[in-house]
Amino acid sequence: MIRVVIADDQPLVRAGLAALIGSEDDIEVVGVAADGVEALELAVSLAPDVACLDIRMPGLDGIEVASRLCGPDADPAIPVLILTTFDIDDYVFRALEAGVSGFLLKDSDPDEIIRAIRSVAEGHGTLDRTLTRRVVDEYVQRRRLQPVTAARAVELLTAREREILLLLARA
Repeated sequence: MIRVVIADDQPLVRAGLAALIGSEDDIEVVGVAADGVEALELAVSLAPDVACLDIRMPGLDGIEVASRLCGPDADPAIPVLILTTFDIDDYVFRALEAGVSGFLLKDSDPDEIIRAIRSVAEGHGTLDRTLTRRVVDEYVQRRRLQPVTAARAVELLTAREREILLLLARA
């Protein structure tokens, strides 16, 4: 049984998610929170398999809660799936940097949300399909901006550039 905590500041969304998620035979909603502080307390005390968090919540936002639940200092770490209406790049990247295992938009198909919960509970990651290209582009851009070390220099050169450098070194 996958145990889930849900946190969202909108009562209708909380109730809808709890009904959707709780209707699955292999998933149990063990706690529901209306703000970030309550979400953190519930997750720490109940130790769910997945915490489904909204980003914008009173008290602590979902990213701060996530960093405490699944960031590098979390012990034990609780996997987090962000469910939000905001596909703002800064939110996506901050959430991923905080250590979340998944990021979905609330307009996702209900079956996709259930699949994401199962995937996160199994230790896998999931990302809303509309965000994938932006995340990949950002990753590539960040890699390009990293300092060039001797080890990385070889990867950055074309075969012809490496050939020319070898010829120059022999001269």
